[in-house]
Order: sequence, then structure tokens, then C-alpha cells
Amino acid sequence: MKRLFFSLLAVAAMTACAGDYVPVETFAEPEDPVALTAEQASAWDGVSTKLNAAWGCPDSQYARSIVPEKTHESFKLVVWKGERASAQIVLWSAADINGVECKVGDFKGEGAVMPASIAEARFVRYTLADEQLYKFKKGGPEVIAPDMLDSLSRFDMVARQTRPVWISLTIPSDVKAGIYKSEVTVSHNGFGKTKLPLEVEVLDQTLKQPKDWQFHLDLWQHPSSVARAHGLEMWSDAHFEAMKPVMTRLANAGQKVITATLNKDPWNHQCYDAYEPMIKWTKHKDGSWSYDYAIFDRWVQFMLDLGIGRYVNCYSMVPWNCELEYFDEKEGKMITIKAEPGTPIFPKIWTPFLKDFKKHLEAKGWLKITNIAMDERSPEAMQAAAKVLMDCAPEMGFALADNHRSYEKFTMMRDVCAAMRHQTVTPEDIAMRRAQGYTTTFYVCCSPAYPNTFTTSQPYEAELLGWKNIAHDYDGFLRWAYNSWAENPEYDSRFGNWMSGDTYLVYPYNRSSMRFERLIDGIEVSEKVRALRAAGADMTEVDAVLAKIREMEITDPNLPWKQVVKEAQAALNKAARK
Repeated sequence: MKRLFFSLLAVAAMTACAGDYVPVETFAEPEDPVALTAEQASAWDGVSTKLNAAWGCPDSQYARSIVPEKTHESFKLVVWKGERASAQIVLWSAADINGVECKVGDFKGEGAVMPASIAEARFVRYTLADEQLYKFKKGGPEVIAPDMLDSLSRFDMVARQTRPVWISLTIPSDVKAGIYKSEVTVSHNGFGKTKLPLEVEVLDQTLKQPKDWQFHLDLWQHPSSVARAHGLEMWSDAHFEAMKPVMTRLANAGQKVITATLNKDPWNHQCYDAYEPMIKWTKHKDGSWSYDYAIFDRWVQFMLDLGIGRYVNCYSMVPWNCELEYFDEKEGKMITIKAEPGTPIFPKIWTPFLKDFKKHLEAKGWLKITNIAMDERSPEAMQAAAKVLMDCAPEMGFALADNHRSYEKFTMMRDVCAAMRHQTVTPEDIAMRRAQGYTTTFYVCCSPAYPNTFTTSQPYEAELLGWKNIAHDYDGFLRWAYNSWAENPEYDSRFGNWMSGDTYLVYPYNRSSMRFERLIDGIEVSEKVRALRAAGADMTEVDAVLAKIREMEITDPNLPWKQVVKEAQAALNKAARK
């Protein structure tokens, strides 16, 4: 494998003087599988051997092997108090450049200063991916794509390569509104310092803390993936400690849902790592059942302590292969059975569990937030499952990732997420459900091809999903995996038949991605629009852009969506200034 790890934590080597250079500890990226054209190769002949640095566009990806175009000497961000915002720098040179650092200075305004600590500069890493050909599932020829935001403070650049740097700002909630100016200093081994001016306009508007956001974010968590990537025993203290920063990042994005499993892997191993069961089922010699909830309880409480927990969505009464497993005392071994909805075994095996689970949830105080969750199951399977649930534990809710319009038939569904590629739930449906205290969201997965959050999706697509949410008045967004990592995602983002990056949005060792950061931008858009409407702001221009989004075919990548996002941002900033 073309991969060499000196340090899994990707820790930078100590700063060294010129002539006594210590290489940065990191991993080798894959070779670019796409050959340059003669024109692209010759473009490097005119590039300086010095370190070149300029502002890029956070809406776009920059190819590693190609000289960057359309760069800028300065950059301006318009933000709210309490907001997180993104910018992108691109670095390139015709020669090897070692020990590159990017340091952000204080943000100085009139009578006020935001400290440099509000900014974070992270080097963007390239991973193998499928070329985005806008097809269902796996895309096409092998390419490399920029995505992971590394934790390195220093970086060694290879000759004739471009290296993006992602700049993230967290604006204090108590800062004074106004114009703030800073500089990003780019240097290598203390030499060649280039200063890139950065201006931030802080509007007199305050964004709520993520825990208070209305946006219903549901990114499915995968504990098993963390254990495997870190080489830790499943459900050990060390495993929970490793999960804490990863799930804290999720909580800070406004996550509302805890993903839990009722039995064996409910998705029939569609990811690199199978989902480990959180509840152990035992059938005793006298035919009675008992259930060990120790892991389930620890996981749920762990997530609640991080501030996540509007719902606990438990998968699933109807797993993808309809298989369940339990320990049979009489046989002295694990037994796997098939329990399809509508068959006699289905209520027989689920009834004792649901009754016991209900009592357990009541004792823990979690009954009112717990849903029995299904993923893309047929209306017939849902009907059979709903009957058993209503007979045994009607106080529990139903949750469904729905690609069959099942929400129309099962009005008791507390949490419905509609597939974006199949339908748009009507505003009347959403309003009716909202009045009942239910949530209605939408999701993307391996489709549609556009807009999406694959490793080859352009960054602005993730924000466009936020505009889609507010344009159709959804409550939020679901994505089928937050951290279901491929074998070595930082080196190769592909897995199985899914489009590259489909199974995760962040990387091992708590490293974010360009697409995850831009998804947060889209969530903040929804929060801003709702806040301005509640305050009675003039939303005429914003509503006009939202109408355009509703009227245009959003899954058509040939339409000028990047420009529409810019128009929407400008209209929102104008409304916020009034």
C-alpha cells in the first residue's frame, strides 16, 4: 500500500532552524492517478520556486497537480456574532518547500479586538476518490480529491503541487459589531513570509449556540468505526475517551439525535465496520427472555452528557436482512433467526423485548425521547412493525428515513426524513406535523449525485443543502453516516459501491473536512433566516432567492447553483444589516 505513517496523530515535528531541518511527521498521500495535459504540465514552468500564497474560494476544490487559477490578494467575510465561518488559502511552488506554517493574527477593529485564537488554519489533505460523473452510486475513474483538514501545524510541500489551507473562524458572541482586520502570515522555516490580509465584518446580529439551534441535524454515529480506527477494545473506557472529541464536534454542529442499535447490525454490514449490538438478548431455558442494557445505557448517557439527545433513534425492528441474534441458554450458543414483518415469528420475538424495553426506558426517564427507527423500509413492513409497537409500547415514537411516502399513512411517526431524490413533502404536511410536535427533515445518501457531500462534491454543495432546507421549510437534514470510515479514509475515501466519501463526513482522530465545515455553514443559514423572520426583518430579497431555489431543478448540476448560493448569501446579509 502506498502509505507511510510516522505518527497516527499527525503531530508536527519541532521547529528547526534552516540547515537543521526535521521532517514533518505525517503520512504519504497517494500519487495523482490522472496524467496532466501538456498545457497543464508546462504551466508549472512559469511558476516561481518561491512559496506562492493567495486567497482562494471556499466554494471550490483545488486540484493538487494543477497551478491554481482565480486567486485573490485579499478576502472578506461577513458574519454574525457567534457564527463559525470558513475561508480558503492556496499555496503552490515549483520547488520543494519545507516547514510551511500559516499563522493568523489578531482581528483589530475600532475600539475592539478579536484574538487570533478565534481562527484555526488547517492544511487540506488529498485522498483517493471517484471522479464525479453525476451518476447513481459509484462515480467513475480514480482521482484524488482535497477534503481532510489535518491537525498539523507545519507542512512539507512537494514541488509542482498546490496545497490548500482551510481557515475557520469562531466569532465570539459578545464581540462588538464592526469591521475587523487581520493578516494570515505564511512562511517556511521562518523564511519567505507572505502576509494575506483578511477582513471580517461582524453584523449586529447574534447566532444562538448550537445546542439551541432549531435545525434538526441527524448524522448517524458509528462507535465501532472509532474503536477499529484507534485500535481499541469495543466499549472500553479508552474507546469512549476516543469517541469524546469526535462526538463533541458533532454536538457543536447542532446534532439532535443519538443513533442506537437494538440488536445485530441493522444495515447488514453496508459499511467497512459492522455496527456492534448495544443490547444483549438472552433466551433462557424456560423460554423467558432477558435483556442486558448496560452498553446501550452507557452510550446514550455519554451522548446526553455531550448535549445531544432530542431523540434516541433505535435501529431497527426491520433491519435490512430481517435477522436478529440472541444467546440461547439451552443451546449454549448464539442463535441467528430471520423475523420478517407479517410472519408469526415477528410479534412473538418483538413483543417481550418491547415490553421490557419500555419499562427500562421509563426507569431511565428516556421513554418520551426514544423512537424505534427504520431505514427505507416498505409501507407493508412499516405497517406490521407499527402494529406490534402500538400494541406493546405506544408511548414510544416511530422514526423513518422514508423513500416510499410512508409518512402519509403513518401519522404517528414522530421523526420522518424524506429522500430528496424522490419527493418534496408539502408545506401543509410539514406544518401539520410541526403542530403535533413532530419533525420532518430530508436526506441525501448515495444519491442524488448532486447536490451532495461526497469527497468530489464541490464545497458549496453542502451549504446548498441548507438553503434547500429553508426553501422548503423542512426542520432539518439527515445523512446516513457521520463517521462510518473506510479502511484508511485519509488515504482512500472509497468503499464498496458507494460514491467516495458517502459513508462519512469527518476523519479519524477528530479531523474535520471541507464538506463538514460547509454543511455547518448551511445549517447556520437556516438558523439566520428563521431568526430574522422571527425578528420581523424585511426578507423580500431572501424570499425571492428561496423561490428561485424551489422553482429550479436542484438536482441538475448544469444550472448556476454556485451563483445562486452567492445571491442568497448577499440577500441574507442585506436583510441582517437593516
